Amino acid sequence: MMPNISYFILQLYFLISFLKGNVGAFLPSKISQTRGKNGIFARKGAMSRQKEVGFGNSKSISVENQKYEILPAGNIYSLPALYDLAFGYRNYEEEVEFLIKTHEKYSDFPAKRILELAAGPGRHLIEALKKENNSVLHATALDLSPDMVSYGKDLATHEFHDMSIFSYEQGDMRNFFFKTTFDSAWILLGSLQHMTTNHDVCSCFQSTHAALKKGGTVILELPHPRETFSMGECTRNGWEVPLEDDKGNKCGELEIVWGDEDDVFDPISQIRNFTVSMELKYHVQKSNLHTPQSVREVVPMRQFTAQEIHSLATQSGFEVVAMFGALDSRVDVKDDEEAFRLVCILKK
Repeated sequence: MMPNISYFILQLYFLISFLKGNVGAFLPSKISQTRGKNGIFARKGAMSRQKEVGFGNSKSISVENQKYEILPAGNIYSLPALYDLAFGYRNYEEEVEFLIKTHEKYSDFPAKRILELAAGPGRHLIEALKKENNSVLHATALDLSPDMVSYGKDLATHEFHDMSIFSYEQGDMRNFFFKTTFDSAWILLGSLQHMTTNHDVCSCFQSTHAALKKGGTVILELPHPRETFSMGECTRNGWEVPLEDDKGNKCGELEIVWGDEDDVFDPISQIRNFTVSMELKYHVQKSNLHTPQSVREVVPMRQFTAQEIHSLATQSGFEVVAMFGALDSRVDVKDDEEAFRLVCILKK
């Protein structure tokens, strides 16, 4: 009989504490990256254009041969420690620099107050507040998952003595309200894909519009539209996050699949049922860790085109002022070699 989700989370936290001492300090080791033209890093992971990303010398995840805990839709986000490890390949420092500089380029005022929707662990906001010599004074995160909110607060507590500069609220990105206004809002890592209808998207955009100062910006990060037009053949996207202990020794790895070959894509609704699976492998055997360290879920996610974003944003009161092919100003959205994301800059 499968253990329940709460038991799984407790066991996962026990494992992480055992390996590293505390959850906040348990970090993935560096992921190897290759440079493309202009010195731009080509990264693998979620929303990667790579069609078949392997796991190095390790075996790919086989659903039939693993004891997966099958989760109801949306509950993969109730495992924040796994999610955080899975996206440890992100270069938060470089991405935050792009986000802040891009806002400054298209707005008449600095980004002193930032809002991130579907913020997950809140790593981008934490990095923005840590970054020296920048304008950010306060960051607010919003997420639907209470587990993710709690986890993000814990991470911030480890980073900041003064928590008055950071707040994390539980809420729906389609319908939210804050008494204060923000200079810039971020919707990253394809989080807008959870808005599967035009009504959902417009509700999200309208709530964001109301939360921004006039002249404020929204920065969206989505999969590149070429992914939408190649959905006739769903492809597998997976990667591995090596884990190191406090002595720098490899102590395990987290293997991730974010979209598989058997996923169903509906060309009418433009919704792909993404297979998301994560398997935590560790090099320490403990007799009291009986719960499966693997989870699997199917997550419906919408594929967007650039023209759809332009139309829905305009309908919600925004102007689309720029598009890029990555969280990097050097990558043109039309660059066939380097563009692997659709990054849209909206202005109120």
